[in-house]
Amino acid sequence: MTSSAATNRTTGRPARVRGRSAAQAAGRAGMVCWGLVHLVVAYLAIRVAAGDGGKEADQKGALQEVGSTAAGQVVLWVLAIGLIAFGVWQFMMAARGYTWVPKRGKRMRKRAGSAARGVVVLALAYTAIRLATGSGSAGGNQPQQEFTARLLQLPAGQALVAVAGAAVVAVGVAAAVKGFKRSFLKDLDLPDLPTGTRKWVEWLGSAGYVAKGVVYAIIGGLLGYAALRSDAGQAGGVDKALRTLAAQPYGVVLLAMVAIGLAAFGIYCFAAARAHKS
Repeated sequence: MTSSAATNRTTGRPARVRGRSAAQAAGRAGMVCWGLVHLVVAYLAIRVAAGDGGKEADQKGALQEVGSTAAGQVVLWVLAIGLIAFGVWQFMMAARGYTWVPKRGKRMRKRAGSAARGVVVLALAYTAIRLATGSGSAGGNQPQQEFTARLLQLPAGQALVAVAGAAVVAVGVAAAVKGFKRSFLKDLDLPDLPTGTRKWVEWLGSAGYVAKGVVYAIIGGLLGYAALRSDAGQAGGVDKALRTLAAQPYGVVLLAMVAIGLAAFGIYCFAAARAHKS
C-alpha cells in the first residue's frame, strides 16, 4: 500500500465518523421535536375528552395547533427541520443500526421499524412545511379513508384491508408488550441518563409505549371494521381512534389515561434523545 493511500484511509475514516456523528446529533435533536409533537397530540386528546374537539387529535392536528400560535410559522419551520433530521437518522438506523441486538431476526425487525418510522416522520415534516407556507392543511382521517377506499376497489380488497388491520393491531400489541416488558431500555445507554432519572424514564417509556399500543390497536380495529362493512368511511387514523375511544362507556376516563400516556411518551423522547444508542 502506498503512503498516499494509507494517508487517505487514515484521514477519510475520521471524516466519515464526524459526518455520522453530526447526523446522529441532528437526529437526536429531531427526536426532541418528535417528543414535542406527541405532547401536543396529548393536549388535543385531553381537549377531546373535555368535549372541545375542534381540531384533529393526531400528529397533523398537532402541527395545525402549533401553527395557530403567534410564533407558529417559525416553530413549524423548526419542527420541520428537526423532523427531517430525525427521519434521516431513522433511515441511518435502518441501514446499519441496532448492532447491539444479538439476534439477526430481531435486529432486522428493528431496522424495518426505523425505516417505517422514517417515512412517517418525513411525511409529517412535509406537512409542517406545507402548513408553514400556507399551502396545506391538516387532513384528519381523509388520507387513511382514501387509502382504504383504493384497497377495497382491488380484487380481494376486503381481505387486503382486513390483513392491513390485523398488521396494525399486531404493531399495537408489540408496542404495548414493549412497554410492559420495558425492553425499550435495551436501546438506551442508561449511564448517559442524568443521575436519579432512570426510574422516571422507565415509567415514562412504559406508559408511553402502552398508550401508543392502544391507539394502534384501535386503528387496526377500525380497519377491520371497514373491511367487514366494505366501507372506507369506517377507517381512520389517530384522531378517529381517540374519538372512538371517547365514545365508549367510560371512554372519557380511558381517553384521558391514553392522553397521559402519549404525554409520557413525548417526555420519554427527550430522555431517549440523550441516551439512545447509535
